Amino acid sequence: MEVHYYKEFSRSLNREMEWKTYGTGGKICLAFPSQNGHFYDFENFHMTDTVARWIDEEKLFLVCPDSIDEETWSDEGGDARWRIERQEAWYHYIVDELLPRMRMLGHAGEHDLAMVTGCSMGAVHAGNFFFRRPDLFDAIIALSGVYNAAYFFHDYSDELVYANSPAAFLPNLPADHPYMKLYAQSKMYFCVGQGAWEDDLLAGTRELDTILCQKGIPAVFDYWGYDVCHDWCWWQKQLPYFMEKVLGA
Repeated sequence: MEVHYYKEFSRSLNREMEWKTYGTGGKICLAFPSQNGHFYDFENFHMTDTVARWIDEEKLFLVCPDSIDEETWSDEGGDARWRIERQEAWYHYIVDELLPRMRMLGHAGEHDLAMVTGCSMGAVHAGNFFFRRPDLFDAIIALSGVYNAAYFFHDYSDELVYANSPAAFLPNLPADHPYMKLYAQSKMYFCVGQGAWEDDLLAGTRELDTILCQKGIPAVFDYWGYDVCHDWCWWQKQLPYFMEKVLGA
């Protein structure tokens, strides 16, 4: 597996950002870290090993960006407007800077659609990017996430919190919105366990499940057993299981 490390300046964030890539070509997949995590976590917790065969076969070009969760979602005692503005800056870093860079490095075309994945907070990020930009992403594997920004911002809300909360904006999406057709053409897999430390994530996944059903948006929601806890050992099983459904055997 070919692995590369990068550290480059971000205009959106006005700082240097780090990331790693795995592979030389194939479908671009942004794999977001879990809460307060970093670009090396997917590798350190052996998640990259679970999808190595697709990487080696040049079916998958895995990209692991860094997060700024400690300034945004996790800083629940901080100024809410500043937090969500930083989140929005990170969003623009990913879609306006990192994704075009990934297309170049992964030898992808300008209009080739990517996919997103992540565990826990990584699934939160994956859901935000996928539902906000189905013109850029046509597949998602979200493991143990919540999809409502109120979980982190509580009683505070504004236009940016709304934009980063699929559970808030999806119910208001008109039936004739062009994104509805794009969602219908996409591959969506949401998974959560029902064991230890999954209670809030289970509730968040069920909330999104209900919303997509009401909107007629096709997606797969898979609820694993009561022995399945909120931990890497289970995400290591889930990711390749769903990756095969997206990319084939």
